[in-house]
Amino acid sequence: MYHIHLISPYHGGSHQAWAEGWQQSSQHDIILHTLPDRFWKWRMHGGAITLARRFLAAKAQPDLIVATDMLDLTTFLALTRSQTVVIPTALYLHENQLTYPLPEDGRSGPMRRQLGERDQHYAFINIASMLAADTVFFNSAYHLNSFFAALPNFLKHFPEYNELNMVRTLQKKSQVLPVGINFARLALDEKPEPNRVPLILWNQRWEYDKNPEAFFAALFAVAEAGIEFEVALCGQQYGKRPSIFTKALQELGARVIHAGHADLPTYRRLLWQADVTLSTAHHEFFGISVLEAIHCHTFPLLPNRLSYPELLPPEFHEACLYQNEADLVQKLTLALTNRNATTETARKLATAVSRFSWQQLAPIYDEQMRTISRKITP
Repeated sequence: MYHIHLISPYHGGSHQAWAEGWQQSSQHDIILHTLPDRFWKWRMHGGAITLARRFLAAKAQPDLIVATDMLDLTTFLALTRSQTVVIPTALYLHENQLTYPLPEDGRSGPMRRQLGERDQHYAFINIASMLAADTVFFNSAYHLNSFFAALPNFLKHFPEYNELNMVRTLQKKSQVLPVGINFARLALDEKPEPNRVPLILWNQRWEYDKNPEAFFAALFAVAEAGIEFEVALCGQQYGKRPSIFTKALQELGARVIHAGHADLPTYRRLLWQADVTLSTAHHEFFGISVLEAIHCHTFPLLPNRLSYPELLPPEFHEACLYQNEADLVQKLTLALTNRNATTETARKLATAVSRFSWQQLAPIYDEQMRTISRKITP
């Protein structure tokens, strides 16, 4: 058994679920060092200082340190070098600040201070942290490939000493390690009765990068065609929600059976009740919420891009992946009007995504950590 310290400066949502899921499933002893999930920019600047102070105070000597992408790992290691100089380190990228999409409206929200332009400093924190780590994990192949596709052009913008050779250096130490999911928390003692009409589920964040405008456009189209359905709008809200939600609540009216963040019992029930889940996202490095819905026998309709194709076995791509908005409306119409076929496909697909459960992934994580320690430790 190895003693692993996991550093999570933005500890909430999917980051917290991942960290605690691995901790509970691992054969290793995993200690968490965390800060709350707010003020993400300050977490990337100052989180390393606070967590380094706490780490030193604990006087720990773990076999391995694993940090998430929200940590400035270079600062953390510099401030703790008296204890960490011989400890191997790994960096886990849930996301990165180089290829995370920017909002169209740069005048509000967290981008207002740089007028919608990407603040290159946060991307460079990620890159420097990757250089400092012994191993780098990305949560999907799409995430890894899109990052390295963008990295050379990013470096070329610098006037000199742009260190283009680092691209190959980082590629050699990088690999894919999917997010583990605690599917067991979604179990129900009794399955709910089927809805009278098909239920469509939105269980993603209420934010611009999830593209709710395209989601509601598809719903408006099938509603106008006279197709019966209901919709449950779950997911977390951070700050002001996109205005399309207000319009959609008015236009869809009684079709909306839930709107707002759902507690776990409600979320479980809606997952198992739902017939169809949609994603229209501009951004998805992995897709936990989609996999949770699929596990609960909900039929997914997903764009044929981002991380989604690698989540589904190829035999389901034709039925579940759409090419454009017109294709989405067509496939959604088919799913809502052929309910038996939709239910049967969802049942088969639920089994196929069990490979993302912690039960199956924890042994892979544990062996990866053993491998890192063996490579680095004399």
